[in-house]
Amino acid sequence: MKIVVLAAGTSTERSVSIVSGTGICKALRSLGHKAILVDVFSGWAEANPETAFDGDYDVDGAAAYIHSFDAQVEKEKKTRRRFFGPKVIDLCLAADFVFITLHGSNGEDGRVQAAFDLLGIRYTGPDYISSAIAMDKSYTKRVFTGAGVTTPKGIVITREDEGKTAADFGMELPVIIKPCCGGSSVGVTICHTEADVAAGEKLAFSLEENAVMEEFIDGDEFTCAVIDGKPYPVVSIVPKQGYYDFSNKYRAGATEEICPARIPDELTKEIQDLAVKAYRAIGLEAYARMDFLVRKSDRKVYCIEANTLPGMTPTSLVPREAAAVGIDYAHLCQLMLDVSAAKYEG
Repeated sequence: MKIVVLAAGTSTERSVSIVSGTGICKALRSLGHKAILVDVFSGWAEANPETAFDGDYDVDGAAAYIHSFDAQVEKEKKTRRRFFGPKVIDLCLAADFVFITLHGSNGEDGRVQAAFDLLGIRYTGPDYISSAIAMDKSYTKRVFTGAGVTTPKGIVITREDEGKTAADFGMELPVIIKPCCGGSSVGVTICHTEADVAAGEKLAFSLEENAVMEEFIDGDEFTCAVIDGKPYPVVSIVPKQGYYDFSNKYRAGATEEICPARIPDELTKEIQDLAVKAYRAIGLEAYARMDFLVRKSDRKVYCIEANTLPGMTPTSLVPREAAAVGIDYAHLCQLMLDVSAAKYEG
């Protein structure tokens, strides 16, 4: 199968996306697919869509080529009118399937998926509507609340609210402030004082126009993937220092990730059941990963968000869950491709 592994883009998670895409591209090629790695924003101006999938292919060389555009992307991402780079659409149309490995805005938020739907391009992961809902934490919270999915209480704040205190919003400290559409914990601040709130607002609004302020849950962190509607083993996430921020997520050895989690069977089932409930509430299909907090004081389970294009780096969580049930990385990529292809059957 001819596959474009679509990566990079313009979000704060560009570098993570390239790592995910590189691993997936190598895995798919190891299974005999004609996979190529493409930056959705920089594109590949020299590519010939009729021959780009043929012959030998250097995945690491492609990743290095994509990285060579990092500085240019940073300069152009707010001023360039066209999001799709040179030959990107042509390559995607020439492929049998697009494996989307974009993370964050302009990729995980449903806009690329909507464009592909209009163009008749088949792609991995959920559709554009559920992707958009899951990407925006404010909409996710509304959907979860309406569907009875337990989630921390919170409110949406805008750039015009910068300078207001938690008390101004009727919130009690401590709170968490995070950009509505960010990922990988970029821009997240735990606020124990009003000075923290001011700093958290400033950081969040430096990244996006809107943010979420929600109650701080002092809890243990877990995650659970749902693939084709079925929950996978629960992962317990234990940072060696601090909390599960960007550094601890992607720095090898910074976090202990235990899979299956060493928790009572009843708690495992509660998390898995809530993961499926959240998955269905948002209308997800193919695959996603739900993140949870279990409050230390009473072991109440909270679903905090859904990830529609979960990371596939060497330290990412979904590959660990798959490995726990005997699915190696390459065959996990194939499974993700297969369950996505099922969307188009019939």
